[in-house]
Amino acid sequence: MNSKNNIRNLCDTGETPPRRSFLKTAAVGAAFAGAMLMGAGQAQAATTWKIQSVWDAGTVGYDLFEEWANSMKEKSGGELIIKPFPAKSVAADNNALFEAVRNGVLQGMNPFTLYWSGKIPATVFLSSYPAGPDQPHQWDTMFYSMGMLEVARDIYKKYGLFYVGPIQHDANIIHSKKPINSLEDLKGLKMRVPGGMVAEVFQQFGVSTVSLPGSDIFPALEKGTIDAADYVGPAVNYELGFSQVTDYIMFGPPGVMSIYQPVDLMDLTVNLRAWNALDPKLQKLVEEEVRNYSQRHYLTIQKRNIEAMEKFKADGDVVTRLSQSDLVEFRKAAIPIWFNWANKDPDAKRVLDLQLEYMMNETVGYIDEEDIKGL
Repeated sequence: MNSKNNIRNLCDTGETPPRRSFLKTAAVGAAFAGAMLMGAGQAQAATTWKIQSVWDAGTVGYDLFEEWANSMKEKSGGELIIKPFPAKSVAADNNALFEAVRNGVLQGMNPFTLYWSGKIPATVFLSSYPAGPDQPHQWDTMFYSMGMLEVARDIYKKYGLFYVGPIQHDANIIHSKKPINSLEDLKGLKMRVPGGMVAEVFQQFGVSTVSLPGSDIFPALEKGTIDAADYVGPAVNYELGFSQVTDYIMFGPPGVMSIYQPVDLMDLTVNLRAWNALDPKLQKLVEEEVRNYSQRHYLTIQKRNIEAMEKFKADGDVVTRLSQSDLVEFRKAAIPIWFNWANKDPDAKRVLDLQLEYMMNETVGYIDEEDIKGL
């Protein structure tokens, strides 16, 4: 017999129902109603972030990003939903992407960190640069063990942004119509490279540098407007048809694919207000998942690179390698340009100082006091 029937029976007999029993029944009902309201409130409290990547739809990069973004709903127990968008789908270009995140139109972005060197000068040192640290683990060491992550976040905060973490991508490589077996072979080449520091260093070796968007590289090589072109790694470059218009691929010494952009980092950056509004436990989850995603992103692309190199080889492309002495000479030419860029901005200098400490440590030994004398 339920409580309601008990009360009704007592009333029929003229007896007064016990107050304690009534209050207990009322309390149970109130607790149940409260639980229902709380559950409904939790369902409504899910945070939704719109995040745009710079990867084009249909590429391996975007497929990986989309998979990661969609996984966050389950990993957060439904508390954080990330809606992924490919390049140009919300913000039409990189400048618009930067402003869309700052203004909160998008809550985040997945860009190549180097894109912001004109807006945030320090970012030129938050991804690889000519003859700098050239192994992925070195960058993870600087970010996660030497305080560079905290420095990056401090810098981004000034722009209303939160730098969640680096995402390992790949090396950038050069495809050419002529073999490049030494730095001497660069002289006189007309080459597409990124602007800024990379272009300035190649110019030291007699290269005529050209800035072209990625979509214009293939036709420029095909027409002979340029002799060589830098772009991303083998997997993507093969898909773009570079084997059809070039015969050679320039790598660094064994173990080093690129001497000018060997660890071209991406990252996850979010609007600072959106980050601060997120529950601390979700913040921690996002940070951890970015590190997990970085590893998956990097390893998947490396596997595709291995497969792509076999395809290049089958098409007749030949790999040429610079020597260790070429790398030393390239670094000597690059070091003064590092300092020129660092002196443009106190934050850029702050990052380079940290990296110099690492590169000069005997565990790395890339440079010594003599290399930076007077700089």
